[in-house]
Amino acid sequence: MTKRLLSLLAGACLLAAPVSAQSVRWDMANEYGESSIHGQAQKVFAEKAAELTDGDILITNHFGGALGYTSAQQLDAVGDGALPIANTNVGSLAGIEPLFLLTSLPFLVSDVADAKTLWEVSRPHFEEVFARHGQVLLYASPWPPAGIWAHKPVLTSADLQGLKIRSWDASGTATLKAAGAAAIQLPWADVVPQLAAGGIEAVLTSAEGGVSAKFWEHLSDFSALNYAMSLNMTHVNKDEWDALSDAQRDALLKAAEAASDKAWSALDDVVASNYADMRAHGMTVQEKIDPAFQKALSEAGQGVYADWLSKVGDEGKEILDAYEAARH
Repeated sequence: MTKRLLSLLAGACLLAAPVSAQSVRWDMANEYGESSIHGQAQKVFAEKAAELTDGDILITNHFGGALGYTSAQQLDAVGDGALPIANTNVGSLAGIEPLFLLTSLPFLVSDVADAKTLWEVSRPHFEEVFARHGQVLLYASPWPPAGIWAHKPVLTSADLQGLKIRSWDASGTATLKAAGAAAIQLPWADVVPQLAAGGIEAVLTSAEGGVSAKFWEHLSDFSALNYAMSLNMTHVNKDEWDALSDAQRDALLKAAEAASDKAWSALDDVVASNYADMRAHGMTVQEKIDPAFQKALSEAGQGVYADWLSKVGDEGKEILDAYEAARH
């Protein structure tokens, strides 16, 4: 009886060992809120990962910068292994890799279809960038078109002059400065405190971003410039990725596809819902912008294109040419 019991116990240990060794528990960082389009897509990613692996991969989502990282810090944190996985606004990483400014080049995309096309033609290039930093790119989720949140409508070049406004990356900062604004680049976590303290009086971001942070508590107007549709990207440490089984990697790729589909398909509904929320809270929403003002902003951003191309070289021109070809 004793020998039989020992044999059964040994067999149980052999069966249990691989499950324990392959079990994955990841903390996933995101400086944006759970209710944002990125937060909702990330929840789909975590849920599908657990579902497709029968609970073998469990991802705990940490929203609102709860783990102490801004997007600007997350590329290094994931590469160093301080974080296993993160959801990052890539425009914040342009100081590390200038390619990351691509999706926030001013007025490069005019609608959701354009933004999706740009992502599809540029994805292989972004994958190479993440690979250089010891990481694997899983999926991207888009921001709705960016506009200006302020204490007044911003509908002309005169309205921008001297305006203390926050942008999320170097591209927006340079464009707004060229247009006459007093622009400053700030991480998302600093925006509301700066609004409350009077350090800034306007914000360049999407309707979605402002709604998630309840900007109506500080500002009264939103002007829909359709400036850019930037991306968040979800990336995982390469060593963590390599430690997974083939089946686990396949499950995560399927979960990533589900998360990406969720975000892209939700864009139009999200914008409509955002505008409704903003108006319900007493905000004025300007959905149409004078083409002359948009043209002036576009001209102010031309230096951004030239600077970006000088940094990324032939690769940048290759991407822009491929994008233009794919649009037609």
